[in-house]
Amino acid sequence: MAIAEVIVSALTDRELQFEQLSDEQFAVQLPGEKRLKTTCLLTIGEHALAVEAFVMRAPDENDEAVYRWLLQHNSKLYGVAWSIDVTGDVYLTGRLPLAAVSADELDRVLGAVLQAADDSFNTLLQLGFGAAIKREWDWRVKTGESLANLQAFAEFAQRR
Repeated sequence: MAIAEVIVSALTDRELQFEQLSDEQFAVQLPGEKRLKTTCLLTIGEHALAVEAFVMRAPDENDEAVYRWLLQHNSKLYGVAWSIDVTGDVYLTGRLPLAAVSADELDRVLGAVLQAADDSFNTLLQLGFGAAIKREWDWRVKTGESLANLQAFAEFAQRR
């Protein structure tokens, strides 16, 4: 079975939303809880399947602390690693040899992407955008706007 067919079959069997962008590229939507959706790009290359998922834009503050956190947590990941691009945006990236691509291996790697992106999202936001979160919280309290989508940061935002 061709690699593209393995990917389509695996994603369909797992009922994941995806779009085939070309013969070699797929965009998969991974549903989360803290990070509601993580898009993972799968690109079939000559020798490997590249896996890439955007997690967050470059931090506004504490970039050294954010990048240190990413490096400290790289050793806990399966099949992917934290990386940054030239602008400092944060990704999860990896490569699988084509011979290793199977439905089960795709499930493991996509699961690792989802777990890493979802479990770390609030921590990374607090580290890299803490001042903005606190300003937004204060503004919403002052103006009576809803705090519903900031509840995950309630304790952090009220800490002074």
